[in-house]
Amino acid sequence: MIDGIKTYGSTDLIEKLQECDDPVFIVTIGTTETSKIPGISGAGATPELTVYTPAADAEFMVLGEVRCTETAAETVVDGAAAPTPARLTKAALQVANIPFIIVDAGSKIKPDVEYVSFGKEYGRDIRTGKGILNPLEIFENGKDLGAELSRRHEMLIIGESIPAGTTTAYGVLKALGYEANGKVSGSMPHNPHDLKEKTVDEGLKNAGIVPGEADAIQAIAAVGDPTIPAIAGLVLGSDIPIILAGGTQMAATCAVIKSIQPNFDFSRINLATTVFVAADETADLFGILKQIDDNITVNVVDPRFEDSEHEGLKNYLTGFVKEGAGAGGAMFTALVLGSSVEKLRKRIEKVCK
Repeated sequence: MIDGIKTYGSTDLIEKLQECDDPVFIVTIGTTETSKIPGISGAGATPELTVYTPAADAEFMVLGEVRCTETAAETVVDGAAAPTPARLTKAALQVANIPFIIVDAGSKIKPDVEYVSFGKEYGRDIRTGKGILNPLEIFENGKDLGAELSRRHEMLIIGESIPAGTTTAYGVLKALGYEANGKVSGSMPHNPHDLKEKTVDEGLKNAGIVPGEADAIQAIAAVGDPTIPAIAGLVLGSDIPIILAGGTQMAATCAVIKSIQPNFDFSRINLATTVFVAADETADLFGILKQIDDNITVNVVDPRFEDSEHEGLKNYLTGFVKEGAGAGGAMFTALVLGSSVEKLRKRIEKVCK
């Protein structure tokens, strides 16, 4: 038992991480213009600013400041705000002394830092039925990097930053035949399931896709986002243990992996997410995962923000943000490698100030 972590499934990967000398964290960023639909995402102060959030997250993690926009990434609802989860990730990686890589799976706004590019295209509005123009290119580049990193490291921890990612995740899950309506999470206290379903249904109709009759690449091309094929490629290109740092997006990635490789051994990966996702009463992460495979272990991290002195972090307790930029997996890694919950939370508060 590790204080602050509750594990649903096997503890094998926790034991491997404790013995691992050189894990590496990958932050996969991307854009879907679906995020500009009013009311669908809270990952930005306004719908228009959501396209800057992935680049801003990457810049903050590397530089400790944002250069691509003058507005800090945050979720704002009815005048209350919560800091971007990239701040949680940065603090956790500092505590754990873990190196990280920025992967641009397909962003409209490019960060002013060094990154690995998986292609020049960014994600479009999925209502068109043409959400991704180059899914195979992204996937193959992911496989190549996954193979390369497997030769240099013993474990990968992979997170993502993409506003409206729960909507595109729902789109991919539905296209592949999974029952996910009302089960995906969201970055706001009010989860706009009806809007997400309407958006996905319009995209599937325009793509000519009947739910359950698409393969993974078809599903991603129609109603997906760049981070899903990127992460699926990283996993399938590697042969080492992997922590998927996230919730709904990582569930959709698991569905894609299952579609591409039906006999994939899911004991090689774990999900690690926050208690804010796992306990989200407007969603059902576990219900989605059970449809995909019974062997997907989920690690849930509770940073105990109720004890925080930072008001923005306390807003996480009321449904703001919940997860993103690999925050759950980064905090999980810090705790597994020996940090206390209090030490981690204090570092998060310092980064947020």
